[in-house]
Amino acid sequence: MLNLLEKYRNEVAPAMTARFGYKNAMAVPKLAKISLNAGVGCGSEEKERLEQALEDFGLITGQKPVPTKARSSIAAFKVREGMPVGVAVTLRGPRMYEFLERLISIAIPRIRDFRGLAQKGFDGRGNFSFGITEQSVFPEIHPDKIKVAQGMLITIVTTADTDDEGRELLRQFGMPFATD
Repeated sequence: MLNLLEKYRNEVAPAMTARFGYKNAMAVPKLAKISLNAGVGCGSEEKERLEQALEDFGLITGQKPVPTKARSSIAAFKVREGMPVGVAVTLRGPRMYEFLERLISIAIPRIRDFRGLAQKGFDGRGNFSFGITEQSVFPEIHPDKIKVAQGMLITIVTTADTDDEGRELLRQFGMPFATD
């Protein structure tokens, strides 16, 4: 299979130019970054979940994840400002394309009862967000080591100006969208 960066240069960019009529090669939308986020809760009882999420995100992305901290205190949830409550990773460059290739070809097809990604995840500026309910769809995660199923939010940020351009860019890469 073609590396997605090569595929972008050889197939996707010319197809996008033909469809949308870009006059300049720099005007063709491309991927800017992919971010993965997961909330793991808080408190001393959730410390093990945070460590597991940090380890899983590191295996999935090949990059060291960063723990996210609570912005404000919420007494009802026993959260204090500055407590670690989640995990985040931002991928750019070659790692981003490698992750997207594994996501499209391996992880998404392993989702149980998958019928395509909902197209309502676009934000109006060509960026696409969707959630995955379990980290076990990634082959790097060993199912026996999972104590708690951890979901995640994946956001694909593009340089596209509209949702149509962003949708077409991701469709050219092979993103499996549901037919609405």
